[in-house]
Amino acid sequence: MSVDLSGAHWRKSTYSNGQGGCVEVSDGHAGVMPVRDSKDPAGPSLLFPADAWRAFVTAVKHDEFGSI
Repeated sequence: MSVDLSGAHWRKSTYSNGQGGCVEVSDGHAGVMPVRDSKDPAGPSLLFPADAWRAFVTAVKHDEFGSI
């Protein structure tokens, strides 16, 4: 699948430590959630199915992974 991210608006995680060590996501792409490393904004982006990304975020919010 190819998604044009050239005009994407990226937002950092609210858990960002302010030193660039976090992920950024871009909303508004039908069926997918683009994710990239905030330390390398010109680098590659991963595309996750939107439903899978929502399930992941919900699991994180409910501390289902514990501390890693």
